[in-house]
Amino acid sequence: MATHWTICFDAAEPQRIAAFWAAALGYTTEPGFDGPDAASIIDPRGAGPAISFLRVPEPKAAKNRLHVDIRPGGDATALRAKAAELVTLGATVVREEHYGEHLGHIVLLDPERNEFCVA
Repeated sequence: MATHWTICFDAAEPQRIAAFWAAALGYTTEPGFDGPDAASIIDPRGAGPAISFLRVPEPKAAKNRLHVDIRPGGDATALRAKAAELVTLGATVVREEHYGEHLGHIVLLDPERNEFCVA
């Protein structure tokens, strides 16, 4: 049997970053886990892990050692459309990575400058 688990992110503004990721992933707020110093979001279908955001005093200082890949499926048009949607939510596009002639993934930053990809 698999163990339930949660991925946790340090955050300057837990509620703000939780709202971004909830919209990006189609998640919802986890009941009972939304205070000024922490927030948690869950997959409403129960398939994906919970994601928690915990307030920390120090700013982000280096590249992530772990990141999220959002996988919308489809071709380059679908990847670019998802990236554009995320930009309207507060993400920033960093670059596109190609595998030969084909778009492989798009690197973005979330509102707190955590790297992630649309792949």
